[in-house]
Amino acid sequence: MPTLRKQSRPTATSGFQAYNALFNLARRVFLAFGLALTCTSPATADGTNIEPPCNVIVIVADDLGWADLGCYGADLHESPNLDQFAESGTRFTDAYAASVCSPTRASLLTGKHYARLGITMWREASREPPRDRKLISPVSVADLPHSEVTLAEVFRSAGYLTATVGKWHLGDAKYYPETQGFDINIGGTLWGAPASHFFPYRGTGRFEGEFRYVPQLDRGKQGEYLTDRLTDEALKVIDRAEDRPFFLYLAHHAVHTPIEAKPELVERYEKKQVPGLHHRNPKYAAMVHSLDESVGRVLERLESRGLSERTVVVFVSDNGGHVIEYDGMQITDNHPLRSGKGSLYEGGIRVPLIIRWPGIGSGGRVCRQPVYVADLFPTLLEIAGLKNRNGRKTKLDGQSLTPLLKNPDAKLVREALYFHYPHYYPTTTPVSAIRAGDWKLLEYHEDNRIELYNLRDDLGEAKDLAANQREKAQDLRARLADWRTAVGAKLPTRNPDFRQQP
Repeated sequence: MPTLRKQSRPTATSGFQAYNALFNLARRVFLAFGLALTCTSPATADGTNIEPPCNVIVIVADDLGWADLGCYGADLHESPNLDQFAESGTRFTDAYAASVCSPTRASLLTGKHYARLGITMWREASREPPRDRKLISPVSVADLPHSEVTLAEVFRSAGYLTATVGKWHLGDAKYYPETQGFDINIGGTLWGAPASHFFPYRGTGRFEGEFRYVPQLDRGKQGEYLTDRLTDEALKVIDRAEDRPFFLYLAHHAVHTPIEAKPELVERYEKKQVPGLHHRNPKYAAMVHSLDESVGRVLERLESRGLSERTVVVFVSDNGGHVIEYDGMQITDNHPLRSGKGSLYEGGIRVPLIIRWPGIGSGGRVCRQPVYVADLFPTLLEIAGLKNRNGRKTKLDGQSLTPLLKNPDAKLVREALYFHYPHYYPTTTPVSAIRAGDWKLLEYHEDNRIELYNLRDDLGEAKDLAANQREKAQDLRARLADWRTAVGAKLPTRNPDFRQQP
Protein backbone atom coordinates (compact mmCIF):
# COMPACT_ATOMS: atom_id res chain seq x y z
CA MET A 1 0.00 0.00 0.00
CA PRO A 2 1.56 3.34 -0.96
CA THR A 3 2.26 5.95 1.67
CA LEU A 4 -0.24 8.77 1.70
CA ARG A 5 1.45 12.09 1.17
CA LYS A 6 -0.06 15.40 2.08
CA GLN A 7 -0.46 17.72 -0.91
CA SER A 8 -1.46 21.32 -0.99
CA ARG A 9 -4.57 21.99 -3.03
CA PRO A 10 -6.14 25.13 -4.40
CA THR A 11 -8.91 26.53 -2.28
CA ALA A 12 -12.47 27.24 -3.46
CA THR A 13 -14.54 25.69 -6.20
CA SER A 14 -11.91 25.45 -8.92
CA GLY A 15 -9.91 23.01 -6.81
CA PHE A 16 -12.88 20.75 -6.38
CA GLN A 17 -13.76 20.83 -10.09
CA ALA A 18 -10.23 19.84 -11.06
CA TYR A 19 -10.19 17.01 -8.60
CA ASN A 20 -13.67 15.84 -9.60
CA ALA A 21 -12.68 15.73 -13.27
CA LEU A 22 -9.68 13.55 -12.47
CA PHE A 23 -11.79 11.35 -10.26
CA ASN A 24 -14.37 10.74 -12.96
CA LEU A 25 -11.64 9.40 -15.27
CA ALA A 26 -10.83 6.71 -12.72
CA ARG A 27 -14.33 6.18 -11.47
CA ARG A 28 -15.28 3.39 -13.85
CA VAL A 29 -12.18 1.43 -12.96
CA PHE A 30 -12.77 1.93 -9.25
CA LEU A 31 -16.37 0.78 -9.41
CA ALA A 32 -15.40 -2.24 -11.50
CA PHE A 33 -13.80 -3.70 -8.42
CA GLY A 34 -17.09 -3.41 -6.57
CA LEU A 35 -15.66 -0.97 -4.03
CA ALA A 36 -13.53 -3.86 -2.81
CA LEU A 37 -10.84 -1.62 -1.44
CA THR A 38 -13.24 0.37 0.69
CA CYS A 39 -15.86 -2.20 1.58
CA THR A 40 -13.89 -5.24 2.59
CA SER A 41 -11.61 -5.43 5.57
CA PRO A 42 -9.28 -8.25 6.55
CA ALA A 43 -10.51 -11.17 8.58
CA THR A 44 -10.73 -10.54 12.31
CA ALA A 45 -8.83 -12.50 14.93
CA ASP A 46 -11.68 -14.97 15.31
CA GLY A 47 -11.69 -15.69 11.58
CA THR A 48 -14.90 -13.87 10.67
CA ASN A 49 -15.06 -11.42 7.80
CA ILE A 50 -16.46 -7.93 8.34
CA GLU A 51 -18.39 -6.24 5.56
CA PRO A 52 -18.11 -2.57 6.54
CA PRO A 53 -20.38 0.23 5.30
CA CYS A 54 -18.90 2.25 2.47
CA ASN A 55 -20.10 5.63 3.71
CA VAL A 56 -19.16 7.52 6.87
CA ILE A 57 -21.00 10.42 8.48
CA VAL A 58 -19.66 12.22 11.54
CA ILE A 59 -22.06 14.71 13.14
CA VAL A 60 -20.49 17.06 15.69
CA ALA A 61 -22.56 19.21 18.02
CA ASP A 62 -21.04 22.37 19.46
CA ASP A 63 -21.15 22.79 23.28
CA LEU A 64 -23.78 20.07 23.76
CA GLY A 65 -23.58 18.78 27.31
CA TRP A 66 -23.38 15.12 28.34
CA ALA A 67 -26.81 15.31 29.99
CA ASP A 68 -28.53 17.37 27.28
CA LEU A 69 -30.19 14.45 25.44
CA GLY A 70 -33.08 12.32 26.56
CA CYS A 71 -31.06 9.13 26.30
CA TYR A 72 -28.49 10.69 28.66
CA GLY A 73 -31.05 11.85 31.22
CA ALA A 74 -32.24 15.29 30.08
CA ASP A 75 -35.43 16.44 31.79
CA LEU A 76 -36.67 19.47 29.81
CA HIS A 77 -35.07 18.73 26.44
CA GLU A 78 -36.59 16.42 23.83
CA SER A 79 -34.39 14.41 21.47
CA PRO A 80 -36.53 11.59 20.03
CA ASN A 81 -34.40 11.11 16.89
CA LEU A 82 -31.14 10.83 18.78
CA ASP A 83 -32.78 8.62 21.39
CA GLN A 84 -33.97 6.29 18.63
CA PHE A 85 -30.56 6.49 16.99
CA ALA A 86 -29.00 5.32 20.26
CA GLU A 87 -31.39 2.37 20.26
CA SER A 88 -30.04 1.36 16.85
CA GLY A 89 -26.35 1.67 17.78
CA THR A 90 -23.96 1.88 20.71
CA ARG A 91 -24.21 4.66 23.28
CA PHE A 92 -21.04 5.46 25.22
CA THR A 93 -21.51 6.67 28.78
CA ASP A 94 -17.87 7.56 29.45
CA ALA A 95 -16.78 9.34 26.26
CA TYR A 96 -14.46 12.33 26.50
CA ALA A 97 -13.41 15.34 24.48
CA ALA A 98 -11.24 18.36 25.16
CA SER A 99 -12.81 21.05 27.33
CA VAL A 100 -13.08 23.52 24.42
CA CYS A 101 -13.80 23.18 20.72
CA SER A 102 -10.75 23.46 18.43
CA PRO A 103 -8.63 20.89 20.32
CA THR A 104 -11.41 18.30 20.04
CA ARG A 105 -11.82 18.84 16.31
CA ALA A 106 -8.10 18.53 15.73
CA SER A 107 -7.97 15.24 17.66
CA LEU A 108 -11.01 13.82 15.91
CA LEU A 109 -9.63 14.52 12.44
CA THR A 110 -6.06 13.33 13.11
CA GLY A 111 -6.27 10.64 15.80
CA LYS A 112 -3.68 12.51 17.85
CA HIS A 113 -4.05 14.04 21.29
CA TYR A 114 -4.57 17.77 21.05
CA ALA A 115 -1.71 18.42 23.50
CA ARG A 116 0.66 16.56 21.18
CA LEU A 117 -0.59 18.76 18.33
CA GLY A 118 -0.09 21.87 20.43
CA ILE A 119 -3.73 22.87 19.89
CA THR A 120 -5.04 23.47 23.40
CA MET A 121 -7.15 26.60 22.85
CA TRP A 122 -9.73 27.79 20.35
CA ARG A 123 -8.24 29.71 17.46
CA GLU A 124 -9.29 33.29 18.23
CA ALA A 125 -7.69 33.15 21.69
CA SER A 126 -4.68 31.03 20.77
CA ARG A 127 -1.96 33.57 20.10
CA GLU A 128 -2.39 36.30 22.69
CA PRO A 129 -2.88 34.89 26.19
CA PRO A 130 -4.00 37.36 28.87
CA ARG A 131 -1.20 39.11 30.79
CA ASP A 132 -3.18 40.04 33.90
CA ARG A 133 -3.22 36.60 35.54
CA LYS A 134 -0.89 34.78 37.89
CA LEU A 135 0.24 32.55 35.03
CA ILE A 136 0.89 33.30 31.37
CA SER A 137 -0.71 30.59 29.29
CA PRO A 138 1.31 29.08 26.44
CA VAL A 139 0.65 30.11 22.87
CA SER A 140 -1.54 27.48 21.23
CA VAL A 141 -1.12 26.33 17.64
CA ALA A 142 -3.73 28.28 15.68
CA ASP A 143 -3.80 26.28 12.43
CA LEU A 144 -3.96 22.52 11.96
CA PRO A 145 -0.56 21.81 10.33
CA HIS A 146 -0.56 20.50 6.79
CA SER A 147 1.95 17.89 7.92
CA GLU A 148 -0.88 16.13 9.78
CA VAL A 149 -2.93 13.60 7.83
CA THR A 150 -6.67 13.99 8.30
CA LEU A 151 -9.54 11.54 8.05
CA ALA A 152 -10.64 13.37 4.91
CA GLU A 153 -7.29 12.82 3.21
CA VAL A 154 -7.33 9.11 3.92
CA PHE A 155 -10.88 8.71 2.66
CA ARG A 156 -10.20 10.84 -0.41
CA SER A 157 -7.15 8.72 -1.24
CA ALA A 158 -9.50 5.72 -1.31
CA GLY A 159 -11.86 7.38 -3.79
CA TYR A 160 -14.38 8.83 -1.37
CA LEU A 161 -16.21 12.09 -1.95
CA THR A 162 -15.23 14.13 1.13
CA ALA A 163 -17.30 17.03 2.41
CA THR A 164 -17.45 19.25 5.45
CA VAL A 165 -20.56 21.24 6.23
CA GLY A 166 -20.56 23.79 9.03
CA LYS A 167 -17.94 24.75 11.60
CA TRP A 168 -14.23 24.37 10.78
CA HIS A 169 -12.31 26.51 13.31
CA LEU A 170 -8.94 24.89 12.61
CA GLY A 171 -7.13 27.58 10.66
CA ASP A 172 -7.35 30.58 8.39
CA ALA A 173 -7.81 30.44 4.61
CA LYS A 174 -4.40 28.84 4.05
CA TYR A 175 -5.57 25.94 6.25
CA TYR A 176 -9.20 25.69 5.23
CA PRO A 177 -10.81 22.28 4.65
CA GLU A 178 -9.97 22.32 0.93
CA THR A 179 -6.29 22.08 1.91
CA GLN A 180 -6.95 19.31 4.44
CA GLY A 181 -8.52 16.66 2.23
CA PHE A 182 -12.07 17.91 1.75
CA ASP A 183 -13.46 18.15 -1.78
CA ILE A 184 -16.38 20.25 -0.58
CA ASN A 185 -16.43 22.94 2.11
CA ILE A 186 -19.73 24.58 2.91
CA GLY A 187 -19.63 27.20 5.63
CA GLY A 188 -16.27 26.36 7.17
CA THR A 189 -14.13 29.33 8.21
CA LEU A 190 -11.58 30.36 10.82
CA TRP A 191 -14.36 31.53 13.15
CA GLY A 192 -15.81 29.44 15.93
CA ALA A 193 -19.32 30.89 16.16
CA PRO A 194 -21.75 32.71 13.87
CA ALA A 195 -23.01 36.23 14.33
CA SER A 196 -26.54 34.80 14.30
CA HIS A 197 -28.31 31.47 13.89
CA PHE A 198 -30.83 33.17 11.59
CA PHE A 199 -30.40 34.15 7.95
CA PRO A 200 -28.35 35.92 6.65
CA TYR A 201 -26.01 34.54 9.37
CA ARG A 202 -23.86 37.66 9.40
CA GLY A 203 -23.35 40.84 11.33
CA THR A 204 -21.25 42.86 13.77
CA GLY A 205 -23.33 42.63 16.92
CA ARG A 206 -20.94 40.25 18.67
CA PHE A 207 -17.19 39.58 18.88
CA GLU A 208 -16.14 43.17 19.59
CA GLY A 209 -17.70 44.52 16.42
CA GLU A 210 -15.97 42.09 14.06
CA PHE A 211 -18.05 41.38 10.98
CA ARG A 212 -18.69 37.63 10.70
CA TYR A 213 -20.55 35.56 8.14
CA VAL A 214 -21.13 31.94 7.10
CA PRO A 215 -20.13 31.56 3.43
CA GLN A 216 -22.00 29.59 0.75
CA LEU A 217 -25.35 30.18 2.47
CA ASP A 218 -26.37 33.38 0.71
CA ARG A 219 -29.46 32.05 -1.08
CA GLY A 220 -31.67 31.92 1.98
CA LYS A 221 -34.76 33.67 3.17
CA GLN A 222 -35.93 35.58 6.20
CA GLY A 223 -36.48 33.32 9.19
CA GLU A 224 -34.30 30.50 7.86
CA TYR A 225 -32.46 28.74 10.72
CA LEU A 226 -28.79 27.80 10.52
CA THR A 227 -29.16 24.25 11.83
CA ASP A 228 -31.82 23.56 9.20
CA ARG A 229 -29.80 25.15 6.39
CA LEU A 230 -26.64 23.21 7.20
CA THR A 231 -28.75 20.05 7.19
CA ASP A 232 -30.12 20.98 3.77
CA GLU A 233 -26.56 21.29 2.48
CA ALA A 234 -25.55 17.97 4.06
CA LEU A 235 -28.46 16.20 2.34
CA LYS A 236 -27.32 17.66 -0.98
CA VAL A 237 -23.88 16.12 -0.41
CA ILE A 238 -25.44 12.70 0.20
CA ASP A 239 -27.46 13.03 -2.99
CA ARG A 240 -24.52 14.38 -4.97
CA ALA A 241 -22.37 11.38 -4.08
CA GLU A 242 -24.69 9.10 -6.09
CA ASP A 243 -22.86 5.75 -6.25
CA ARG A 244 -19.58 7.02 -4.83
CA PRO A 245 -18.68 6.27 -1.23
CA PHE A 246 -18.63 9.47 0.82
CA PHE A 247 -17.24 10.89 4.04
CA LEU A 248 -19.45 13.64 5.42
CA TYR A 249 -18.32 15.76 8.37
CA LEU A 250 -21.39 17.70 9.51
CA ALA A 251 -20.19 20.13 12.18
CA HIS A 252 -23.13 22.11 13.54
CA HIS A 253 -22.83 25.49 15.20
CA ALA A 254 -25.69 24.49 17.49
CA VAL A 255 -25.92 24.67 20.44
CA HIS A 256 -23.15 27.28 20.77
CA THR A 257 -23.93 30.90 21.55
CA PRO A 258 -25.69 33.04 20.51
CA ILE A 259 -28.55 31.23 22.21
CA GLU A 260 -31.19 31.73 19.52
CA ALA A 261 -33.98 29.41 18.50
CA LYS A 262 -37.19 29.26 16.50
CA PRO A 263 -39.90 31.21 18.36
CA GLU A 264 -42.48 28.43 18.11
CA LEU A 265 -40.08 25.95 19.70
CA VAL A 266 -39.12 28.39 22.45
CA GLU A 267 -42.81 28.74 23.28
CA ARG A 268 -43.15 24.95 23.36
CA TYR A 269 -40.44 24.60 25.99
CA GLU A 270 -41.63 27.58 28.00
CA LYS A 271 -44.88 25.70 28.45
CA LYS A 272 -43.04 22.53 29.51
CA GLN A 273 -41.22 24.13 32.41
CA VAL A 274 -42.12 22.95 35.90
CA PRO A 275 -40.34 23.38 39.24
CA GLY A 276 -37.47 21.04 40.02
CA LEU A 277 -36.01 20.61 36.54
CA HIS A 278 -32.25 20.78 36.06
CA HIS A 279 -32.65 22.22 32.55
CA ARG A 280 -34.43 25.55 32.69
CA ASN A 281 -33.52 27.42 29.51
CA PRO A 282 -36.32 27.19 26.91
CA LYS A 283 -34.22 28.79 24.14
CA TYR A 284 -31.45 26.28 24.65
CA ALA A 285 -33.97 23.43 24.77
CA ALA A 286 -35.35 24.64 21.45
CA MET A 287 -31.84 24.63 19.97
CA VAL A 288 -31.37 21.02 21.09
CA HIS A 289 -34.73 20.24 19.48
CA SER A 290 -33.60 21.62 16.12
CA LEU A 291 -30.30 19.75 16.38
CA ASP A 292 -32.21 16.55 17.00
CA GLU A 293 -34.44 17.22 13.99
CA SER A 294 -31.30 17.61 11.88
CA VAL A 295 -30.03 14.18 12.86
CA GLY A 296 -33.43 12.72 12.12
CA ARG A 297 -33.43 14.23 8.64
CA VAL A 298 -29.98 12.84 7.85
CA LEU A 299 -30.97 9.37 8.99
CA GLU A 300 -34.20 9.58 7.02
CA ARG A 301 -32.32 10.53 3.86
CA LEU A 302 -30.04 7.53 4.26
CA GLU A 303 -33.08 5.31 4.66
CA SER A 304 -34.92 6.73 1.65
CA ARG A 305 -31.87 6.24 -0.55
CA GLY A 306 -31.23 2.72 0.66
CA LEU A 307 -27.94 3.69 2.30
CA SER A 308 -28.64 3.00 5.96
CA GLU A 309 -27.04 -0.45 5.90
CA ARG A 310 -23.97 0.88 4.10
CA THR A 311 -23.30 3.92 6.27
CA VAL A 312 -21.65 4.20 9.66
CA VAL A 313 -22.91 7.23 11.57
CA VAL A 314 -21.26 8.94 14.53
CA PHE A 315 -22.77 11.62 16.76
CA VAL A 316 -20.57 13.44 19.28
CA SER A 317 -20.16 16.78 21.02
CA ASP A 318 -16.93 18.80 21.06
CA ASN A 319 -16.91 19.58 24.80
CA GLY A 320 -19.14 19.71 27.84
CA GLY A 321 -22.15 21.95 28.17
CA HIS A 322 -21.71 25.69 28.68
CA VAL A 323 -22.81 26.69 32.20
CA ILE A 324 -22.24 30.45 32.09
CA GLU A 325 -25.12 32.90 31.91
CA TYR A 326 -26.32 34.22 28.56
CA ASP A 327 -29.00 36.94 28.41
CA GLY A 328 -29.51 36.56 32.14
CA MET A 329 -30.06 32.79 32.13
CA GLN A 330 -27.71 29.86 32.64
CA ILE A 331 -27.27 28.13 29.31
CA THR A 332 -27.47 24.52 30.48
CA ASP A 333 -26.91 22.26 33.49
CA ASN A 334 -24.67 19.21 33.30
CA HIS A 335 -26.15 17.53 36.39
CA PRO A 336 -25.08 15.09 37.79
CA LEU A 337 -21.67 16.17 36.51
CA ARG A 338 -19.67 19.01 38.01
CA SER A 339 -18.99 22.31 36.21
CA GLY A 340 -18.93 22.69 32.43
CA LYS A 341 -17.12 23.86 29.32
CA GLY A 342 -13.52 24.89 29.92
CA SER A 343 -13.03 22.92 33.12
CA LEU A 344 -11.55 19.44 33.40
CA TYR A 345 -14.24 18.31 35.79
CA GLU A 346 -16.58 15.79 34.19
CA GLY A 347 -19.06 18.46 33.14
CA GLY A 348 -16.41 20.05 30.93
CA ILE A 349 -15.03 16.99 29.17
CA ARG A 350 -17.55 14.11 29.29
CA VAL A 351 -19.70 14.18 26.14
CA PRO A 352 -22.43 12.20 24.42
CA LEU A 353 -21.12 9.72 21.84
CA ILE A 354 -23.31 7.39 19.78
CA ILE A 355 -22.04 5.17 16.97
CA ARG A 356 -24.12 3.04 14.61
CA TRP A 357 -22.24 0.36 12.69
CA PRO A 358 -24.89 -1.52 10.72
CA GLY A 359 -24.76 -5.28 10.91
CA ILE A 360 -22.52 -5.40 13.97
CA GLY A 361 -24.33 -6.61 17.07
CA SER A 362 -27.78 -5.58 18.18
CA GLY A 363 -28.92 -2.02 18.71
CA GLY A 364 -29.44 -0.33 22.02
CA ARG A 365 -26.04 -1.29 23.40
CA VAL A 366 -24.45 0.74 26.16
CA CYS A 367 -20.67 0.85 26.59
CA ARG A 368 -19.20 2.10 29.87
CA GLN A 369 -15.53 1.95 28.89
CA PRO A 370 -13.65 5.29 28.91
CA VAL A 371 -12.99 6.46 25.34
CA TYR A 372 -12.20 9.79 23.70
CA VAL A 373 -12.53 11.59 20.40
CA ALA A 374 -9.08 10.67 19.05
CA ASP A 375 -10.34 7.08 18.99
CA LEU A 376 -12.70 7.92 16.13
CA PHE A 377 -9.86 8.24 13.60
CA PRO A 378 -8.60 4.63 13.84
CA THR A 379 -12.14 3.34 14.42
CA LEU A 380 -13.56 4.74 11.20
CA LEU A 381 -10.56 3.71 9.14
CA GLU A 382 -10.76 0.15 10.44
CA ILE A 383 -14.48 -0.06 9.76
CA ALA A 384 -13.87 1.17 6.21
CA GLY A 385 -11.01 -1.27 5.68
CA LEU A 386 -8.48 1.57 5.47
CA LYS A 387 -6.54 1.22 8.70
CA ASN A 388 -3.26 0.63 6.85
CA ARG A 389 -3.67 3.72 4.68
CA ASN A 390 -3.11 6.50 7.19
CA GLY A 391 0.38 7.24 5.84
CA ARG A 392 1.89 7.54 9.30
CA LYS A 393 5.14 6.32 10.74
CA THR A 394 4.19 7.40 14.26
CA LYS A 395 1.65 5.71 16.46
CA LEU A 396 -1.75 7.33 16.86
CA ASP A 397 -2.92 8.35 20.32
CA GLY A 398 -6.41 7.07 19.57
CA GLN A 399 -7.38 3.40 19.63
CA SER A 400 -9.93 1.65 17.49
CA LEU A 401 -13.27 1.19 19.22
CA THR A 402 -14.30 -1.71 17.00
CA PRO A 403 -13.84 -4.27 19.84
CA LEU A 404 -16.29 -2.23 21.94
CA LEU A 405 -18.74 -1.86 19.08
CA LYS A 406 -18.77 -5.64 18.71
CA ASN A 407 -18.90 -6.26 22.45
CA PRO A 408 -19.53 -3.25 24.73
CA ASP A 409 -18.20 -5.22 27.69
CA ALA A 410 -14.79 -5.68 26.06
CA LYS A 411 -11.72 -3.83 27.35
CA LEU A 412 -9.26 -1.61 25.54
CA VAL A 413 -5.57 -1.98 26.34
CA ARG A 414 -5.25 1.51 27.76
CA GLU A 415 -3.91 2.55 31.14
CA ALA A 416 -5.34 6.06 31.29
CA LEU A 417 -6.85 9.05 29.52
CA TYR A 418 -5.18 12.45 29.81
CA PHE A 419 -6.46 16.01 29.59
CA HIS A 420 -4.65 19.33 29.40
CA TYR A 421 -5.98 22.87 29.49
CA PRO A 422 -3.15 25.29 30.37
CA HIS A 423 -5.39 28.33 29.98
CA TYR A 424 -7.93 30.39 31.89
CA TYR A 425 -11.68 30.19 31.49
CA PRO A 426 -14.64 31.31 33.63
CA THR A 427 -14.85 27.76 34.99
CA THR A 428 -11.16 27.07 35.62
CA THR A 429 -7.56 28.11 36.04
CA PRO A 430 -4.81 26.23 34.10
CA VAL A 431 -5.12 22.51 34.84
CA SER A 432 -4.18 19.01 33.70
CA ALA A 433 -5.97 15.77 34.55
CA ILE A 434 -5.71 11.99 34.29
CA ARG A 435 -8.38 9.31 34.47
CA ALA A 436 -7.13 5.78 35.23
CA GLY A 437 -9.90 3.28 35.82
CA ASP A 438 -12.33 4.83 38.29
CA TRP A 439 -9.73 7.25 39.61
CA LYS A 440 -9.33 10.80 38.39
CA LEU A 441 -6.75 13.37 39.45
CA LEU A 442 -6.66 17.08 38.59
CA GLU A 443 -3.50 19.16 38.96
CA TYR A 444 -3.90 22.94 39.06
CA HIS A 445 -0.83 24.83 37.89
CA GLU A 446 -1.31 28.14 39.72
CA ASP A 447 -0.65 26.62 43.14
CA ASN A 448 0.30 22.98 42.32
CA ARG A 449 -2.86 21.86 44.06
CA ILE A 450 -4.20 18.38 43.30
CA GLU A 451 -7.67 16.87 43.66
CA LEU A 452 -8.50 13.17 43.57
CA TYR A 453 -11.89 11.57 42.95
CA ASN A 454 -13.32 8.09 42.56
CA LEU A 455 -15.83 8.42 39.72
CA ARG A 456 -17.50 5.11 40.45
CA ASP A 457 -18.57 6.33 43.89
CA ASP A 458 -18.60 10.06 43.24
CA LEU A 459 -19.61 10.97 39.69
CA GLY A 460 -20.23 14.57 40.73
CA GLU A 461 -16.65 14.97 42.01
CA ALA A 462 -17.81 16.31 45.36
CA LYS A 463 -15.42 14.45 47.71
CA ASP A 464 -11.71 15.16 47.26
CA LEU A 465 -9.73 12.10 48.38
CA ALA A 466 -6.23 13.48 47.77
CA ALA A 467 -5.43 13.79 51.48
CA ASN A 468 -6.73 10.31 52.33
CA GLN A 469 -5.29 8.49 49.29
CA ARG A 470 -1.81 10.00 49.17
CA GLU A 471 -0.13 7.05 47.48
CA LYS A 472 -2.74 6.86 44.74
CA ALA A 473 -2.62 10.62 44.24
CA GLN A 474 1.17 10.71 43.94
CA ASP A 475 1.17 7.79 41.50
CA LEU A 476 -1.37 9.47 39.23
CA ARG A 477 0.41 12.80 39.49
CA ALA A 478 3.70 11.21 38.41
CA ARG A 479 2.00 9.46 35.48
CA LEU A 480 0.39 12.73 34.43
CA ALA A 481 3.77 14.50 34.48
CA ASP A 482 5.38 11.70 32.46
CA TRP A 483 2.62 11.94 29.88
CA ARG A 484 3.00 15.70 29.52
CA THR A 485 6.69 15.20 28.86
CA ALA A 486 6.07 12.40 26.38
CA VAL A 487 3.64 14.42 24.22
CA GLY A 488 5.41 17.75 24.64
CA ALA A 489 2.47 19.40 26.38
CA LYS A 490 3.08 23.10 26.91
CA LEU A 491 2.75 24.48 30.42
CA PRO A 492 1.95 28.00 31.60
CA THR A 493 4.71 30.14 33.06
CA ARG A 494 4.83 32.55 35.98
CA ASN A 495 3.85 36.12 35.21
CA PRO A 496 6.56 38.37 36.69
CA ASP A 497 4.33 41.43 36.38
CA PHE A 498 1.36 39.95 38.21
CA ARG A 499 0.40 41.67 41.45
CA GLN A 500 -2.16 40.04 43.72
CA GLN A 501 -5.07 42.36 44.41
CA PRO A 502 -5.48 43.22 48.10
